[in-house]
Amino acid sequence: MAGRVSTESAYQTLTVERRGHVAEVTLSRPEVLNTFDERLHAEFTVAFDELGQDPGVRAIVLASTGRVFSAGGDFEMILSLHSEPATRAEAVERGRRLLRTLMDIPQPVVAAVQGDVIGLGATVVLACDAVVMAGAARIGDPHVVIGLVAADGGCLVWPAAAGMVRARRYLLSGELVPADEARAMGLVTDLVPDAEGVLPAARALAERFAALPPLAVQATKRVLNQVTQERCAEVLDLGFAHQLSVLASDDLVEAVAAVRERRPGKYAGI
Repeated sequence: MAGRVSTESAYQTLTVERRGHVAEVTLSRPEVLNTFDERLHAEFTVAFDELGQDPGVRAIVLASTGRVFSAGGDFEMILSLHSEPATRAEAVERGRRLLRTLMDIPQPVVAAVQGDVIGLGATVVLACDAVVMAGAARIGDPHVVIGLVAADGGCLVWPAAAGMVRARRYLLSGELVPADEARAMGLVTDLVPDAEGVLPAARALAERFAALPPLAVQATKRVLNQVTQERCAEVLDLGFAHQLSVLASDDLVEAVAAVRERRPGKYAGI
């Protein structure tokens, strides 16, 4: 029987449940395609920080609701950062904390990707230890398409998963990768035929992790985390520095408008 880690009222953008030694974090904003706004950034970080410190948690499933796992960053939040310079540094720090928390966590994390996962959502998924994806889903990081830098970890996790050349190919174009190609590239570990089978498969894999000796599993995870952390600071700091500059650009506003209006953008490089 599932045991609650937190109450229903503790979070507004996600839920957290416990099933024995496995915790399950579920993004719960399907009406806005589970985009990451300021609140989800904060609640995601708090939830994973608490789970990482819970000795009773031996594995975590990261799931989502609706037809899209996550459409990435919230457009209104992005545009507000363009128009309000004072808030940019704070937003960058929120992103840094989210990624640091996920990349520091000692328990294995299994992503259950039932639908498309884009931008920051893709970064979060690729920072997990296993990715279970539905056959019809796609993964991609189209930051450049909306006039942003792939600064929130994309330049770290994509090369680690797919290799540098493939990472360059897809981060510089922003194209989405179908699930079968993503598996061949190393972005997906487990492919499931349909969306309904994703969560059961992810839970089964998390249970397998949780059934193993926890000291050995978590020590191995900490060593793996160290590999990521050795590159994390330099890549994130440089990426976010460029992001602060790009957030002020006119091209950002034009890119968001072009995506919303489904038309080609007209960019001046300023």
